[in-house]
Amino acid sequence: MMEERNFVFDKTRCNILIVDDSKTINKLLTKEFNKKNYTTFSAFSLKETREIINKQNIDYLILDINLPDGKGYELFEDLKNTNTKIFILTSQKDSVNRELSFKKGIIDFIIKDTLLYKKIEQIIEMIEKVEKNKNETILVVDDSYVIQEQLKDLLENKNYNVLLASNEKEALDLIIKNPPDLMLLDIELKKGNGIVFLQRNNNLIISELKIPVIIIGSTIDIFTTRDSYKAGAVDIIKKPFLIEEMNLKIDLWIDYKRKQKELSHSTQLLNAYKDAVDERLIVSKTDLDGIITYVNKQFCILSGFSKNELIGKNHNITRHPDTPIELFKVIWDTIKNKKTTWMGKIKNRKKDGSYYWVDTLIKPILDKDGNIEEFIALKNDITQQEDVKEYFKIKLKGSEKNLNHSIRLAKEYENAIDISNILLRTNIDGKINYVNNKFVELTKFTKKELIGADYRIFKHPQIQDEIFENLKSLILDKEIFNGILKNKSKFGKTYWINITIVPIKDDNNKTIEYMWIINDLTELFNLNEEIQSTQKEIIYKMGEIGETRSKETGNHVKRVAEYSRLLALLWGMDKKEANNLLIASPMHDIGKVGIPDSILKKTGKLTEDEFEIMKEHSLIGYNILKDSKRDILKAAAIVAKEHHEKWDGTGYPFGLKGENIHIYGRITAIADVFDALGSERCYKEAWEDEKIFGLFQKEKAKHFDPNLIDLFFKNINSFIEIRNKYKD
Repeated sequence: MMEERNFVFDKTRCNILIVDDSKTINKLLTKEFNKKNYTTFSAFSLKETREIINKQNIDYLILDINLPDGKGYELFEDLKNTNTKIFILTSQKDSVNRELSFKKGIIDFIIKDTLLYKKIEQIIEMIEKVEKNKNETILVVDDSYVIQEQLKDLLENKNYNVLLASNEKEALDLIIKNPPDLMLLDIELKKGNGIVFLQRNNNLIISELKIPVIIIGSTIDIFTTRDSYKAGAVDIIKKPFLIEEMNLKIDLWIDYKRKQKELSHSTQLLNAYKDAVDERLIVSKTDLDGIITYVNKQFCILSGFSKNELIGKNHNITRHPDTPIELFKVIWDTIKNKKTTWMGKIKNRKKDGSYYWVDTLIKPILDKDGNIEEFIALKNDITQQEDVKEYFKIKLKGSEKNLNHSIRLAKEYENAIDISNILLRTNIDGKINYVNNKFVELTKFTKKELIGADYRIFKHPQIQDEIFENLKSLILDKEIFNGILKNKSKFGKTYWINITIVPIKDDNNKTIEYMWIINDLTELFNLNEEIQSTQKEIIYKMGEIGETRSKETGNHVKRVAEYSRLLALLWGMDKKEANNLLIASPMHDIGKVGIPDSILKKTGKLTEDEFEIMKEHSLIGYNILKDSKRDILKAAAIVAKEHHEKWDGTGYPFGLKGENIHIYGRITAIADVFDALGSERCYKEAWEDEKIFGLFQKEKAKHFDPNLIDLFFKNINSFIEIRNKYKD
């Protein structure tokens, strides 16, 4: 079965071009799209539009028909081989051109009127649906190649994934392997009948997989219509298609299927929540009269009653004699009369007559009219905590005048805490005066080695001294400090802890020592580091793919990565972002996977046409990476797209200029060229350093960012050290 993909739509990376010669309407459209965080461009004529689409990747075009220098329809040819999707927004009600526009592949034909805001909302809603369509698959079953291609073009224009089958066997194989979200099924198959096929496989297609099926055919009559619906079809479309009708019906049933999936997911999620609650909490439900209608396994284990002994009985069956009846009156008034949630502690009775304490939440469940249908109670067993509290309460009550006895009881309480926590105490100078066994087990130091030692004994070498020095002042400022630290054990092993440091004060409110309560997070951090390391390795290997295809070495990738990070740090980029660029920059040439070997590995000079093909690797790489939601891959997409742009605007693919080029692209450009010139390639010898430096000075403020070039030359020795470290 096809793996479900999560839909993530980054509106900021969606470019919308608004073409309308009315400045008022253009401005209004721009304003509304910007409110939704889309990136917008404006044009008022065919000429301006062509200038923009030649320089900029446009995802959606909002196009007026009547423009000062021609008809908007003229742009259809310009955009024929692009992925740009078109909305017609016009005041011209032209049914002929409307149908022709749909045949050309527009998304919608919208008439301007007084409700223009509603039309804009309609376009925005449609864009989001089209983007969501990337997660939807449609199977076309038709033995006509012409019809297959017509439908494939129509559906792919709206971002649907399209599967094609020419006969029943191909269709069934695809349904089993990759169940589609919608099926378009022709009646008149050369080797069978679509309706008979649907009848024969109804259990699989309709009952099990719940695939909506639209019957298509040229011989639709009352009998085929009846048989189609009886076989399980949801709709019928007659050939030749009216494109707008086809679009509407497909979108309708895809929306239906999408809601089905959302409902199924919500149901699964709800059941998962229910299972989690049932596993961890004590759960019961009663009707309006307090009669038990449901108890979970945990309730039975704790109370000692079986389900049969509880279901149908009043909830008072578990009331302990020590619990006053007045409390239940308060509970009942809260949940039944006030229709609000009650929370509190209750002492209940077990079947054998013993007791247990539960921290309880009771909530009325209301119907759509606000009437109570039932009550649900969620409980936690707190018997042990209450017993401890009661024990110390009794003990302390009888020893108020006995200081030594009180101290002993405090120590007993401390011992009770010791059992379930990792603990240490320090004096106000940071000297350790107490550790429990769990702390010894974590750090591998002996108690003898720890007592009297400075708390920094377990400081990790990578952690700055200032962090530990500031802990004391932080505690003084905040009273209680909570944070995460990276430490080392006696034998140098790294571990991570979550610490809460609480000042212990005397009767005069003076701090006499600090209590450290610790949770070991090492396993969690190790898992996270393993995941991150795996991701980095995968990304690094992807970067090498483009280079190895052109017979570059892996060390080229490493050098470019290290140069990029160094230059980023020198520029003032923070360490985290610079490290992201370190990982992302090796993927600058990933687009070379799409360049033919005949061009990529050519030893001689490329022809003009060959060079144009070679330049495509920037956009190929960008298109591979652009849809990722990961920061590193987002950075890699920018690098792939812009590392061949030049400061003076003469680069490719978009001719960006100056600071319009992203800093990632400007940095990687210097790193890539520096290493490429100094490396032997299939088409050239390695340059001497003086020749490279001369070129860099010449291309300052032309090819390269002048400020970055200055930083490069000021730190040239550091770059040469990297080159020497990662020699081929």
